[in-house]
Amino acid sequence: MKHVDIVVIGGGPAGMAAALEARRCGVKNVLIIERDKELGGILQQCIHNGFGLHVFGEELTGPEYAWRFEQQVKSEGIEYMLNTMVLEVTPDRVVTAVNSTDGLVHIKAGAVVLCMGCRERTRGALNIPGTRPAGILTAGAAQRFVNMEGYLPGKKIVILGSGDIGMIMARRLTLEGAQVKMVCEIMPQSKGLIRNKVQCLDDFGIPLRLRCTVVRIHGKDRLEGVTVAYVDEDRKPIPETMEYVECDTLLLSVGLIPENELSREAGIAIDPSTGGPYVSKNMETSVEGIFACGNVVHVHDLVDNVTTESYIAGRAAAEYVLGIKKG
Repeated sequence: MKHVDIVVIGGGPAGMAAALEARRCGVKNVLIIERDKELGGILQQCIHNGFGLHVFGEELTGPEYAWRFEQQVKSEGIEYMLNTMVLEVTPDRVVTAVNSTDGLVHIKAGAVVLCMGCRERTRGALNIPGTRPAGILTAGAAQRFVNMEGYLPGKKIVILGSGDIGMIMARRLTLEGAQVKMVCEIMPQSKGLIRNKVQCLDDFGIPLRLRCTVVRIHGKDRLEGVTVAYVDEDRKPIPETMEYVECDTLLLSVGLIPENELSREAGIAIDPSTGGPYVSKNMETSVEGIFACGNVVHVHDLVDNVTTESYIAGRAAAEYVLGIKKG
């Protein structure tokens, strides 16, 4: 059993900010556990700009923003484990993790900060009728394929949902030579930031169909097309508006869900309105000594706000640990 003052689960912007603040508050033994091969979290695939205006006073890309925090983590000598998956967090703050080097690891923490971020809703959450061909993926998965792995997911694209990632990928795929035929949004207005609608859709002539959704998927081995339709006030498809659209790829940008499987297993109370844990003003969950911050609590529009919130969680976790040591 390894003993650590504070374990931070997740090495994205929330985790790095929380760890740095805990170290600045006087806690020496801080450990970040990250399941990916490098620190930075989702920011590593967000190569567009718009990050850091509040924290750094300048406009950065996602990797640039992550790099600045990664350099601070390294300069502070904060320990981190990469390629490591956390399997369990117990109410008495025992963290069980696994990786290919150390095998199964048990860590007893004075405090735990949950920074697992969020995940995308998939086709299974939408119940779209049709077959199960290749070519249907979330906008975030497509973003990783294009920006980090160097793969183009398709040539003729339809995007369902006008979340920020979906609109950003509409522009990105257009720049890579793909044809983005349309972005469909079931609501009467775009769900993303106005600047993304203007810069990513309007500036590239990509049509945004409001009150419109995908009602059927066509294709056997590979997606061949989708049927789209406008919806009424009850979000029911209007039959006479149905239209077949040829495409080989459907991207889903239909919302984000806080990643809280570990939180539930630890007995932490979850707020049904956000999908994240209930937290106090110092970001402590319903289980004493376990804190949470960033998109695992609720989905943020700006990473700068994630960082500010994570500073609060890191400071509170440090005060909790130092308070125990002082008796």
